[in-house]
Amino acid sequence: MDHNHKLLHAWDVTPREAIAIQNRLRRYIRVADRVRTPARVAGIDVGFEDQGRTTRAAVVILDFPSLSLEETVTARVPTRFPYVPGLLSFREIPAILAAMDRLQRSPDLLLCDGQGLAHPRRFGLACHLGLLLGLPAIGVGKTRLTGSHTPVADSKGAWTPLLDGDEVIGAVLRTRTGVKPVYVSVGHRISLERAIHYVLACTTRYRLPETTRLAHRYASCRQERAA
Repeated sequence: MDHNHKLLHAWDVTPREAIAIQNRLRRYIRVADRVRTPARVAGIDVGFEDQGRTTRAAVVILDFPSLSLEETVTARVPTRFPYVPGLLSFREIPAILAAMDRLQRSPDLLLCDGQGLAHPRRFGLACHLGLLLGLPAIGVGKTRLTGSHTPVADSKGAWTPLLDGDEVIGAVLRTRTGVKPVYVSVGHRISLERAIHYVLACTTRYRLPETTRLAHRYASCRQERAA
C-alpha cells in the first residue's frame, strides 16, 4: 500500500517525542465524510509474542456488505516502543504497516481495535493509521480511554455521546442487547454518524464487529500455536 510520505516520521522515538508527533499530526485529521459505500472493509488487531519482544499484526479484508472473508495477512516485527497508555500507535503501527504492505488490494475503510479521537490528544491509533494510509478509519475500542457519558439504553443500536467537557469525542454504542457497549470514534475522513453506521453494519451476533473479531483471531498467539 502507498503511505503518505509527507506525514511519515521516525518510529525510534522517545515517549516525549511521540507526544510531540501526535500534537503535530492531529491537525491533519478530517472528520468530514470522505468515504463512499465501501466494497472492502479491513479489520486490524495486534498481539505480542516472546514476552512482548515481537509485535504481531493481523489485517483481515471482508467484502461489504456480505462480510465474507476475502483476505488475511499477518506480519511480525521487533517491538521497539514501550507500553505507554495513549501512545499505543507507536508500539503497534510498524507491524500494522508491514501487514498492510502484503495486501493484494487496498481496503476502502479501516476498523481499528483502538481509539480515534477518543484520546487525550485526539490522536489515537485509528487517527494515526488512517492519516498515514490516507484511508477512512474508525476506532472501535473495547474499553474507554478518556471521556465520560450517560448510561446507554439496553437495545442494540442505542448509543450516547462520549464527552470531554462539552466536546463530543465519540459514541458509546450498544452493538448487542444486554451486552457491554463499545467505544466508537472517528479516526480519519469520516463523520461520527457514519462511523456508528458502519460499525453496526459490520456487527452480526457478537459484541465486536466481524472485522475486529476475525482480526483478533489471527493476531492471537494462541491461534498461531494451534495451527
